[in-house]
Amino acid sequence: MSFQAPLFLLGLAVVPIAIVALLLARRRPSRYVIRFPATATLAAVAPRHGRVRKHLPPALLMLALAGMAVALARPEATVAVPVERASVMLVTDTSGSMNATDVTPNRLTAAKQAADRFLDRVPDQLQVGLVAFADSAHTVLRPTQDRTVVKSTLDGLQAEGGTATGDALTSALQALETGKDKPPAAIVLLSDGASKTGQDPAAVAQQARAANVPIYTVALGTSDGVIETMGQRLSVPPDPEALQQVADISGGRAFTAEDSGALDEVYETLGSRIGTKQEKREVSAGFAAFGLLALAGAAFTSLRWRGRLP
Repeated sequence: MSFQAPLFLLGLAVVPIAIVALLLARRRPSRYVIRFPATATLAAVAPRHGRVRKHLPPALLMLALAGMAVALARPEATVAVPVERASVMLVTDTSGSMNATDVTPNRLTAAKQAADRFLDRVPDQLQVGLVAFADSAHTVLRPTQDRTVVKSTLDGLQAEGGTATGDALTSALQALETGKDKPPAAIVLLSDGASKTGQDPAAVAQQARAANVPIYTVALGTSDGVIETMGQRLSVPPDPEALQQVADISGGRAFTAEDSGALDEVYETLGSRIGTKQEKREVSAGFAAFGLLALAGAAFTSLRWRGRLP
């Protein structure tokens, strides 16, 4: 938290000074001594919450002074706010290796489920598009705020074929509005293997960097991943090094996910990064309201219990 007028925080010094003054005033001996012979009777009928009634009004008054001093200093808090017209393209690998079951229930199903939850987390103002690819980019959905369309397209994806990562990234860039004075955009690439065909992903990452579109990559799967094809078991480990290179070149960030839980964490992190920006917002009103409520409480309790203001 920061303050626009921090000098007003010096007003907080009034609180300990007032507390010391109150304690000194209460320690002064009474000017008159009154004899009351029925002390035992008085103790029996006197209320037992006298200590609370004695200390609560001045305590509330001190809190009111502190709240007002902080409010005058105009505190600011950093909060995440939606970015107007921001867009993100989800680029999802649907090659045959996504049938591997090292990620429960299999890589593609886990990816679709995590993407669904990602769509639920990001701001409503964020436009989301989709590119699904195998030997080529076979599904391209331009950015939209209609989450139903994106989710239904995700649900229909099936895993088969090779991996053309570079072609998919090119399709994602073409679907985005990029260039000077265009709204912010990003690409989330989820893949589980090395690019086997099409354009060089590193070269496309250079284009993304020039267009100011960071690529966040997610390497899905484990080194133990295998698939059954043509009666053979083929090892299909992910290629995090290649995806790391794409992320570094484009100015994004690389993640790895070896299970569905880790994939959810990655998408949750991305959901807080994409479509929002950090801004400082003044929160003086909250402290002023707290101070006024505390002041009203001090006045009410003092008048109710003591017949005068604190």
